[in-house]
Amino acid sequence: MAQSEQVLTPVDTVVSRMRALDAALPDRDGLAVFNRVYLTVTEAVDRDVDAGRFADARAAITLDVRFAERYLRAVEALLEERRPPACWRPLFQFRRHPGVRPLQFALAGINAHVGHDLALAVVDACRALGCAPVDLEDEFDRVGDLLVSLEERIREDLMPGPDLLQIADPLTHLLGAWSLDRARDAAWTAARALWVLRRLPDVAQEFTERLDTAVGFAGRMLLTPLPD
Repeated sequence: MAQSEQVLTPVDTVVSRMRALDAALPDRDGLAVFNRVYLTVTEAVDRDVDAGRFADARAAITLDVRFAERYLRAVEALLEERRPPACWRPLFQFRRHPGVRPLQFALAGINAHVGHDLALAVVDACRALGCAPVDLEDEFDRVGDLLVSLEERIREDLMPGPDLLQIADPLTHLLGAWSLDRARDAAWTAARALWVLRRLPDVAQEFTERLDTAVGFAGRMLLTPLPD
């Protein structure tokens, strides 16, 4: 192989797809807002893998890539005019609404991706690796910690200044109604439940559909248009 050739890892591939999406979307597009957030998370996971911060790099990469692929497949469905999962539909439908603020777009995307996709990604990764969810708990927690730190940063970056964000501001109430920590805990519980239900495909399918619908409902609330 020539020295100039570079072998792309699975993480490189999903990062490349997110960067291409970022370049193609207008900055104010709600999908672009979330995509930038998620690209930052994926790049951080990649750096942590390279730095040896995961005890099991293969498991971390598998979970990270399966997680990203869930999001990218939802975007593909949107671009190909197919029906995406219910959890993503509010963001896709409201992505150009002038009354929705950037922070709402970011949190609605995180809600969809963590609330629905993360649980399914854990099951996907377990099937690929031949392990159970408990074997991925350290990797799950590490990725979750990165998401929490990023959520804190995007709230600081996208939150209106203290003079604008008063107790009566509707955004204050929306932000107080959703928690990434709670969403992450629920995703872990859902992943464990889906793993137990894997031998009951009809029940697992019903559980997944109900999870998808519930997360989509929460996303719709987060995207309530607000006055300036």
